[in-house]
Amino acid sequence: MKTDILLGLQWGDEGKGKVVDVLAPKYDIVARFQGGPNAGHTLEIQGKKHVLHTIPSGIFHDKVMNVIGNGVVIDPISFLEEVRGIEALGVDICKRLILSKRAHLILPTHRLLDASSEAQKGKEKIGSTLKGIGPAYMDKTGRNGLRIGDILEKDFNARYKALSAKHQQMLALSGYEIDHSAFAENEKKWMDCIEFIRTMMCMDTEYYLNDALKQGKKMLAEGAQGSLLDIDFGSYPFVTSSSTTCAGACIGLGIAPSSIGSVEGVFKAYCTRVGSGPFPTELLDDTGERIAQIGREFGSTTGRKRRCGWLDIPALKRAIMLNGVTHLDMMKIDVLNEFDEVKVCTHYIVDGKETEHLPYNLGVEVKPVYKSFKGWGKLGEITTFDKLPKALQDYIHYIEKIVEVPIKLLSFGPDREQTLIR
Repeated sequence: MKTDILLGLQWGDEGKGKVVDVLAPKYDIVARFQGGPNAGHTLEIQGKKHVLHTIPSGIFHDKVMNVIGNGVVIDPISFLEEVRGIEALGVDICKRLILSKRAHLILPTHRLLDASSEAQKGKEKIGSTLKGIGPAYMDKTGRNGLRIGDILEKDFNARYKALSAKHQQMLALSGYEIDHSAFAENEKKWMDCIEFIRTMMCMDTEYYLNDALKQGKKMLAEGAQGSLLDIDFGSYPFVTSSSTTCAGACIGLGIAPSSIGSVEGVFKAYCTRVGSGPFPTELLDDTGERIAQIGREFGSTTGRKRRCGWLDIPALKRAIMLNGVTHLDMMKIDVLNEFDEVKVCTHYIVDGKETEHLPYNLGVEVKPVYKSFKGWGKLGEITTFDKLPKALQDYIHYIEKIVEVPIKLLSFGPDREQTLIR
């Protein structure tokens, strides 16, 4: 059996959580393969909103096993808060969730290092969520990190103290002042959460997942953030610290490239971005503000207002190419219902020349060139594609034609039911 992959094709916040929740009943396993609590996968079920940060979005389906893979970094405090929130909804999460022993831990000092790093950058700050994710991945690649499996070892406390002391020395050298009273309280809370994680199913998930595939079980790999935030192919240095593309699923779960099946790419009918970094189609006018307000474009993890702009076809085509996307999911179409005119960036002008390629240096002036479409107005009951307004059908057909990939799923609102699968 092959592993299907679902990931974002923009700067995150595309609506991946909703799509995973809609598709989860088709699968036996949903596995998260990278990122950490900087993710904010929002699901709306029967009018109730749920935001998942670390836990896979298949958790609300009782017949689906959920796996946090080795490519994820876990903050025990925020993880336990998330667990308790889901348990309060009547979900027996401990029977539906497995943690990879190879997933790395975010220490309390990682958060401090994150804050220190952003403070030193000043105006050049990346726009980090300040959750310690970048420093945790730095320790991982620097071969200093602590993993879930380490909490089961007898010398864990000693190893924790050694790494925490090293971090505190780094903070002292940087001039960052630690509130030692607050830190001690946070550290105790962190250790209490470690005790809880010890009671959960922790295993070598690479064996579990590959055995499941051999048994013919269906698996969906869930990505976080988006392809334009990938550490290698995103708008560097304004990127996340992990591989958000299709290749990251192999690394973050321990599955072979040959086991990949379909690749489902999620994108909004427009673009958004949180934090710093280049954004070629950003609208710094009333239109951008209007999209933000209608679309409730505020970060589900940070609460920060998202920057908004028209759909960027060159960036979307690049993400499709990098991921080998087989079909697309188009989200938040309803946000554009009230616009008389909708635009799409078809190419750029860079240094006076026309290009369809996202330039290496996005710091240069990138002028988007737009194609306009007639707005489609308010949508009635959505039952079949051919009953959609012709203007919306034209918009969708144009995107499919220019990116050369079919759009399979259309989303017209946050709830599960506001979805059309073609």
